Amino acid sequence: YACRLARASLQAIPVGNYGFSDYLDDDGAGTGPIAITAQVIVDTDGILVDFTGTAEQVPGNVNCPLSVAAAAVFYVFRCLMPQQTPACAGTFRPIRLQAPEGCLLNARFPAAVAAGNVETSTRVVDVLLGALAQAMPDRIPAASHGSMNNLAMGALYADGRRWDYYETIGGGMGASAQGNGLNAVQTHMTNTLNTPVESLESHFPLRVRRYQIRRGSGGEGKHRGGDGIVREIEFLEPATVSLLTERRVLQPWGLQGGGNGALGRNRLNGALLPGKITFEVKPQDVLTVETPGGGGWGGDKFGNSDFVPYGLESGKSVPDTP
Repeated sequence: YACRLARASLQAIPVGNYGFSDYLDDDGAGTGPIAITAQVIVDTDGILVDFTGTAEQVPGNVNCPLSVAAAAVFYVFRCLMPQQTPACAGTFRPIRLQAPEGCLLNARFPAAVAAGNVETSTRVVDVLLGALAQAMPDRIPAASHGSMNNLAMGALYADGRRWDYYETIGGGMGASAQGNGLNAVQTHMTNTLNTPVESLESHFPLRVRRYQIRRGSGGEGKHRGGDGIVREIEFLEPATVSLLTERRVLQPWGLQGGGNGALGRNRLNGALLPGKITFEVKPQDVLTVETPGGGGWGGDKFGNSDFVPYGLESGKSVPDTP
């Protein structure tokens, strides 16, 4: 039954070969941008997603086991199916994927893969959406903020006290033919909820100085991309902090002439930080995380409505850095 529902939904995608490339900013260990390339081949028997052309695995921890790449691919196609479609193997029987062994999305042991689940999976979604936007322009949204904006921190003190805390931070959703993108939300592969300020401050030596919508960060267009978030935290005791974030170099793209979403920014006491970094803080230090906005959709003001940003058709091997 699930397979029949899936096939009926996937038959709405015109037969053809749709290619797209997008990029991770970097791996946090000196490699970047990192290409993810897909060919989505649609025929009457089903769909093949071929990641040939994707970058080789890298020293940093943004590599994926193939199962993570598969989850992101299945998610995108599941979004095109009726709500009542069961979550079972039959649903994904018409969809096949292949990725060369040793590439970013099918890494060989002992490649580091911690960020593959939280960051690279989101970029796989962007690549699939970019490809399908060529086939179904009125059903596919622009890129969302494209990062889980991971923030981890904690401390182990000489007297034996310790604390640790980890959160992901939402951003702007990509706009679509149906309307504007949502502001300040988790999107696609993210699945964690907001941590209330009152809970955070009562359990940890932290003070939240700002938690607000990042106005104007969504891409312009007939329909605007959603705005990101500003989260500003003051440390009351020494701590170690790790940031694992994306879309700090390459913007979330708009579609059908829509503008790109704003880049995310990480700052410590006003000084810009890399997207992926571990560092020490002292009391009264202030960390500010500004998450990316979503891409806009539509609007002649922003160029050719057939433009596919970072697409294989553009002839670019690496997108221009904003």
